[in-house]
Amino acid sequence: MSNPASSIDAREAGFFGALADDWWNPRGSSAMLHRITPVRSAFIRDEAARHFGLDRRARRPLAGLSALDIGCGAGLQAEPLARMGAEVTAIDAAPENIEVARAHAAAQGLAIDYRCMALEELAAEGRTFELDYLSGGD
Repeated sequence: MSNPASSIDAREAGFFGALADDWWNPRGSSAMLHRITPVRSAFIRDEAARHFGLDRRARRPLAGLSALDIGCGAGLQAEPLARMGAEVTAIDAAPENIEVARAHAAAQGLAIDYRCMALEELAAEGRTFELDYLSGGD
């Protein structure tokens, strides 16, 4: 059962955590996420560039922006944001997902601040982000 003071549903975290080893398989259970991530990434890039007056065609168009990926799973969206230059913090309720995300990002040479925590815990730190993204299970 969920802690009423937390946004985390333990059953849902367990469900997505059980998928951790399969997240990065483009033909696995997250195949659809692999197909839509380039579209989502382009949308985020283009909207951020429009909003902040950045060059969307730059090699790292999100450089200088901080991004928060909520419900990051194993990092399928966090990694493209980092490659585009954003300083990324990514949170998920499943420790298995964070472990896989950290390992994958390290293998790619990406510095992403992955954390296993609830959104309200991060909010209590008082940090703000220029970009926030609700992955919702990826």
